Amino acid sequence: MLAYIKGKLESKQTDYIVIDVGGLGYKIYMSRIAIDKLPKTGETIKVHTYYKVREDDISIYGFNTQEELRMFELLVSVSGIGAKTAISMLSMSDPLEFAIAIISDDVKYLTQMPGVGTKSAQRIILELKDKIKKEKAITELKDATIKQVVKDDGKTQEAIDALQVLGYNKKDIENVFKNIDKKELTLEELIKKGLSELSKK
Repeated sequence: MLAYIKGKLESKQTDYIVIDVGGLGYKIYMSRIAIDKLPKTGETIKVHTYYKVREDDISIYGFNTQEELRMFELLVSVSGIGAKTAISMLSMSDPLEFAIAIISDDVKYLTQMPGVGTKSAQRIILELKDKIKKEKAITELKDATIKQVVKDDGKTQEAIDALQVLGYNKKDIENVFKNIDKKELTLEELIKKGLSELSKK
């Protein structure tokens, strides 16, 4: 499994890039948004990767951040969602907006993405919410003090769920929320604030 590829950006195409590593050119599929964020060709870049291997296909998918990679992994874990559909969805949404849509059951938002109908959107929400519940069960905290701090309202719990979708550990999230004044923040503001603090660690 390739965790990342670092090398010279050789070329940028519509849906993929080529990175030169020691004379080998790696063809890496990426979303349009991710490609647009890359520097000009000739510069050294680092891309987080997802390595897909099948009998008739070996492909590498690339991402600028761990959050994008996490979103992709969640999407391809949903039945009926393939890698190409997941990449297309990444071109239409950033990880934070996607997480908010999942925890708020926003079917309308998901159906705006290419290849996603109402039934697919409902299935994505259902399957990913189940995964979050399993993660929460595994990482259940024994620290009663922290539990009490984050127990203040449903908004905080929804924010925790959203940040878990992005791959952050529940205990780390709750520790960060202990030091945030949550009363005046909307759900989206709270998630963004938590994401900002977690990225500093």
